Amino acid sequence: MTLADKITSVRLILAPVFFVIYLLHRFFPSFAVLSGSGEALLTGALWTVPVLWILFVGSEITDLLDGMIARKRGETSDFGKLYDPFADTLTQLTYFFCFVIDGILPPLLFLAVLYREFSVLFVRNQMLAKGVTLAARMGGKIKTVTYVLAGALALMASSVLRLGLSSEIYRGLSLSAGAIFIISVIIAIVSFFDYVSVYIKTPKS
Repeated sequence: MTLADKITSVRLILAPVFFVIYLLHRFFPSFAVLSGSGEALLTGALWTVPVLWILFVGSEITDLLDGMIARKRGETSDFGKLYDPFADTLTQLTYFFCFVIDGILPPLLFLAVLYREFSVLFVRNQMLAKGVTLAARMGGKIKTVTYVLAGALALMASSVLRLGLSSEIYRGLSLSAGAIFIISVIIAIVSFFDYVSVYIKTPKS
């Protein structure tokens, strides 16, 4: 594996760590505390807020670094073209699953994302059968940006809940995350048909 591939691998390690820390309050109910009004707050897990943000931002930084390093060192490869989007997908699905469990993102849209990502994986496998490695397309890259934005807003909403801040702020951030998530799903579906179009037009080598 190249240096860029090793950096990509970091995301595959951070994703499950994020999942475990994010859902600690479900594994250990003592993390959940009720406010005076009876509203559920995760005030027992205040320390998880900075940790989750470090994991989230760290994952996105590795996503930027691996491509830059691969191009700078001239180490772009067919493996890297598949490995990088695979790591992206696994990481993003992990984030979204956590946010769906907490009720921040709608499960139906998560299911649409899940179907889209597995469908693209199938198309990539079919392209390999033609002897062609299908790297991330522009639509896929735009989709990734909206995924990150939706994830960041959802994590903000979760952080507000964990810190016991205003419920109005929480609802505003949740609605914003949901709106961006809807846009990202639309872009994801459109980009999927772009991948299919490329597959149809590509002759077997």
